[in-house]
Amino acid sequence: MSFSSLSGSFSSSSHPLVPYGWDADWEAEFAPYDSEGLLAGRVIRVDRGQCDVVTSGGVLRADTAFVTPHDPMRVVCTGDWVAVEPAGDPRYVRTYLPRRSAFVRSTSSKRSEGQILAANVDHAVVAVSLAVELDLGRVERFLALAWESGAQPVVVLTKADLVPDATTLSYLVQDVETAAPGVPVLSVSSSLGEGLDVLAAVLSGGTSVLLGQSGAGKSTLANALLGEDVMKVHATRDVDGKGRHTTTTRNLLALPGGGVLIDTPGLRGVGLWDAETGVNQVFSEIEALAAECRFHDCAHTSEPGCAVIAALDTGELPERRLDSYRKLLRENQRIVAKTDARLRAEIRRDWKRKGAEGKAAMEAKRGQWG
Repeated sequence: MSFSSLSGSFSSSSHPLVPYGWDADWEAEFAPYDSEGLLAGRVIRVDRGQCDVVTSGGVLRADTAFVTPHDPMRVVCTGDWVAVEPAGDPRYVRTYLPRRSAFVRSTSSKRSEGQILAANVDHAVVAVSLAVELDLGRVERFLALAWESGAQPVVVLTKADLVPDATTLSYLVQDVETAAPGVPVLSVSSSLGEGLDVLAAVLSGGTSVLLGQSGAGKSTLANALLGEDVMKVHATRDVDGKGRHTTTTRNLLALPGGGVLIDTPGLRGVGLWDAETGVNQVFSEIEALAAECRFHDCAHTSEPGCAVIAALDTGELPERRLDSYRKLLRENQRIVAKTDARLRAEIRRDWKRKGAEGKAAMEAKRGQWG
């Protein structure tokens, strides 16, 4: 019997894969593989060339060798919907369905390759610990990647019970909201259960990926949302609030209140990967100001009629926000330039132009002094 003949109406929660996000659109994408007798399933874990896939008949182990193993952007990833052989030893994943979204960061390698952390994600949950001083620049970095992925970001401030009073907590939430325009910011305490009902309601529709540094409380939060101790948890160091990597693989789990959660290992490095659109979204107020500048190619440094600098002078735009915006744009440009020959040439031309302008300015000054 084919998979599609088992599916019936997707409004019914009785279908085996509906809790994992299967819907009519995925069924349509899978139809060609269904006719070949392949099984549909969702990848819930990947580990060294093999993956665990949940199918209508349960969880099975499959080999990923057939799916372009040498391209890091095309390997099978947690969250992928795949077509799997119904039998075999080993059993192979034949392909994955086109991704609706993908959370990608640059790797730490000098080749600046992209690394897909999760696929087909609707919400990117950025976990930020309130047990240590807020790093708003890191929050903005996560959000840039989240917006670029096609998912809706959500910032979750964990360990709210460690904040001394409600007034301080309110100020911390406001600080993050300023750094995250258009993004819901929630404070929770996994140990006390505070705020979890609101977060669970947000995550109940679709797939969410849980992101953050080691020690941010992701695994504790995942356990609280799941209602059981599925993920290992270790205490963080008192000195800096950092923790060990208790989660070593990306795991996809169905939430009891609806929705799917992908937990990820703590990320020490969060490099941008062709995320200019995401950066612009994070700093939408700067983009709006830039549209009012006198010159369309304004660099927002010393040009006349610059609305960005004017907002900086009046205090409307915090200097920290502008510095962070410039930093992320520069970093993203460097990453893209390593794989884009045309952009590399444009950057070199820009460097030469600025160098010539600087040289001319210095010569003019020397002439005045002489």
